[in-house]
Amino acid sequence: MKTLRNILALGLLALSAVAAGPALAQYPEKPIKLVVPYPPGTGTDTVARYTARRLEGALGKPVVVENRAGGNAIIAAQLVIASPADGYTLLFAANGPVSTNVALYEKLPYDPTRDLIPVARLAYGPMGLFVPANSHYKSAREFFDDAKKRPGQLNYGSGSATYNIASEWLMSLDGTSAKAISYKGAAPALTDLAGGQLDFVIADYSGALPLMQGGKIRMLAATTDKRLPGQASVPTLQELGYKEFFQVAWWGVFAPAGTPRPIVATLEKTMLDAYADKDTADFLSKNNYIDFRGSAEELRKFQQAEIQRESRLVTQFKIPRQ
Repeated sequence: MKTLRNILALGLLALSAVAAGPALAQYPEKPIKLVVPYPPGTGTDTVARYTARRLEGALGKPVVVENRAGGNAIIAAQLVIASPADGYTLLFAANGPVSTNVALYEKLPYDPTRDLIPVARLAYGPMGLFVPANSHYKSAREFFDDAKKRPGQLNYGSGSATYNIASEWLMSLDGTSAKAISYKGAAPALTDLAGGQLDFVIADYSGALPLMQGGKIRMLAATTDKRLPGQASVPTLQELGYKEFFQVAWWGVFAPAGTPRPIVATLEKTMLDAYADKDTADFLSKNNYIDFRGSAEELRKFQQAEIQRESRLVTQFKIPRQ
């Protein structure tokens, strides 16, 4: 009797596999949605739209970018987590929703290592310290000297949790502080910076570049370990004595937990293949982005390391948690 039950159970499993097989093999059958946690015009949005175009070409189905800004990327993350785990709704994430929020929030309403599964790691972009074009700060040193003399009196725009931590970390290294004003992404923060409503903003370089080229804002320092191509006169924060400071915006794609592995594997291979060619190399170079390709497994390990690093920074520099 036991043997008969075992045979029947194996038969049901086999039938289930056969039924599921064609559905997975036909993926995708309809448009895919890439949810971006920030507004149009940000670095994350730029990379997401490029990735969507490449996915469309490879998979033969429309890939729609949906911007869901706000709540330090929590809104977008929860939308994806609540979506069916079928590969048709994906989170195009920067640091914020999948690592920084864990460090910055005491009670985050989701767990990015439990509720989301990694698909592929793609690239990263430099960030910079920006001020209005007409700011009286002519150099980063002038800015820091004044910030130290007037703790808590300068204000900055925080377009994401990542920019918030970066700004607070930098102020803490100098033994001072500044007032944070939250925005739904770096783009509106940079717009207000250009209008003179903010004293400084730390944001992704690519998103700030149009305003720099238009003479609306200036870059005082880069957050990377090397000076940026095209900005050879702008020092890095490490050159200015902040030896520990290195902060970039990195990008990867995540899916709701429970998404079938064959679907994740299809997306992973498609993205990594696309990011390995000359078209992508040209796109990254044009925008001062760096190739950071990694498998789903590598993305998970990197994500976990970033959570640990940023949590340490929050504790070490007494950055206020939300």
